[in-house]
Amino acid sequence: MSDTLPTTMRAIEITEAGGPEVLKPCSRSVPTAAAGQVVIKVAYAGVNRPDALQRAGAYNPPPGASDLPGLEAAGEIVAIGEGAQGWAIGDQVCALLPGGGYAEYVATPAAHCLPVPTGMGLKEAACLPETFYTVFSNVVQRGGLKAGEVFLVHGGSSGIGTTAIQLAKAMGARVFTTAGSDEKCAACVALGAEKAINYRTEDFVEVMKAEGGANVILDMVGGDYIPRNIKALAMEGRLVQIAFLGGAVAKMNFAPVMMRRLTITGSTLRPQSDLAKARIAEALRADVWPLLDAGKIAPVMDSEFAFEDAAKAHARMESSGHIGKIVLKVG
Repeated sequence: MSDTLPTTMRAIEITEAGGPEVLKPCSRSVPTAAAGQVVIKVAYAGVNRPDALQRAGAYNPPPGASDLPGLEAAGEIVAIGEGAQGWAIGDQVCALLPGGGYAEYVATPAAHCLPVPTGMGLKEAACLPETFYTVFSNVVQRGGLKAGEVFLVHGGSSGIGTTAIQLAKAMGARVFTTAGSDEKCAACVALGAEKAINYRTEDFVEVMKAEGGANVILDMVGGDYIPRNIKALAMEGRLVQIAFLGGAVAKMNFAPVMMRRLTITGSTLRPQSDLAKARIAEALRADVWPLLDAGKIAPVMDSEFAFEDAAKAHARMESSGHIGKIVLKVG
């Protein structure tokens, strides 16, 4: 059911695999709400690394998903499909998307939506789903981080990093991070990191060894960081891999994995089933949304770009000069 919606909408499409310049405005049909889905009129869309990977031709959408980029957004529900529960027309939500966020309207499973936290605007809410789903499912559910443990997150000034620092700190962990400049390191400490390691001037392995090792490491670098992460782990430590910005291949000695009873794991979010994502959403609503409602944690905002300037937003993200999240103003 819905009010009458337009038949066409503005969107940003990937015209061919390539750099930011291949993102172009276009006109597309407004999606309809399939069974279990809602349609959201998008106010803001989050910009994330997987969007850039998809644009470059390295991260194809799962079967049935929109070919438009965009994995998170916030806005107003304007249509509800058969069997979709928990929401009403006019509700303001933020949502994890299978794709299609760079558009005026997007369809997504109702179970992947979350309420806009108390006192938070749609701009900030659009920055929550992709990073909080990713961080919570990997650090807490997969990595098993507990209060009092030592946590290291690489790329602390990124959207993932700023989220992970705050969430781990709120859980009572000792938080360490790496970043590429003194300015970024200072921003990480201000968010709650006990120490931010400038990887250009310090060796995170030595820093972590001096602390007795990390119980959990969240890494999106990969490459030569993988064997170094193994060295930086404490006894029975857990390495959680969520991306490979430095490459997916590494040469390493696996003997320490046995000797120190280490765990190497990881995941990607987008290919997981709708049910798996719904379960993550339930856990977030119970365990994390109260922290957001209370203002104990919040997304760190870097910049906002006009909808038509999606290419500039991608260039900003890929420059790695940003601290926190980048959004497109859609509606």
